Amino acid sequence: MSTETATEPKTRRISTRTLIISGVIVAIVLAGLISGFASSHPDGLEYVAEQLGFHSTAQDSAAATGPLADYGVSGVENARLSGGLAGIIGVAVVAVVMGGLVWLLRRSGSRQTATRATDPEA
Repeated sequence: MSTETATEPKTRRISTRTLIISGVIVAIVLAGLISGFASSHPDGLEYVAEQLGFHSTAQDSAAATGPLADYGVSGVENARLSGGLAGIIGVAVVAVVMGGLVWLLRRSGSRQTATRATDPEA
């Protein structure tokens, strides 16, 4: 009698670094290229304000003159390029903030683990 053992298919694990780099690349492509095809019509809130007749009473926010106001980069004349650059800058800012938070959380987690290892009553 032959004994056949069922073998499980081998699955290749993806490293965390590869996953993060792939995610960032996809986000940059979406923000930089696909955002150029976004609708040029006003967003929902602006549309409703126009329909109800109170759009003219709106006031600019303090950030209206900022470098990334209105989903674009000030000083860049090409609208698609401006929107794409704003998207890429947004991805970079979010990546830096999230990287900083992960670093802080890992650092505080390792401190707590070290404290527990040296002081069991902590």
